[in-house]
Amino acid sequence: MNFLPSLRSLVSAYQAFERYSAPDVKAMGLTTTQFDVIATLGNQPPMTCKELGEKTLVTKGTLTGVLERLEAKGILERKLNPEDARSQMIGLTVIGQSLFEKVFPAHLQHLAKAFNQLDEQELVAIEKSLQSLNRIFTN
Repeated sequence: MNFLPSLRSLVSAYQAFERYSAPDVKAMGLTTTQFDVIATLGNQPPMTCKELGEKTLVTKGTLTGVLERLEAKGILERKLNPEDARSQMIGLTVIGQSLFEKVFPAHLQHLAKAFNQLDEQELVAIEKSLQSLNRIFTN
């Protein structure tokens, strides 16, 4: 079976998504990684760096620098983990939560312009196919 056309389509779709999504995030004064971190922490209790890394899929080395920059801007704060003093809990500050409440819905609205061009059946089929690929690559 020749999977190369499917692989090409997957990569091409991801690249097209990035070209559509990234300028909107950049216009908000954020990098896509910063947006990912803020979106993950928004309306959530603080989490460990490990949990944040798993939920954002950002590598540990990249995540450390992003967290430092967001902390310096007053967007997030780190506190000792009361359950394990070797780790820290990361959460949004009041400023960070306010930023989340502004940028997250705005970006979803931007993405909806594209995704609303698909009907419900197409969205379900895409989701099932992507879940199948995810399952294959994580086993």
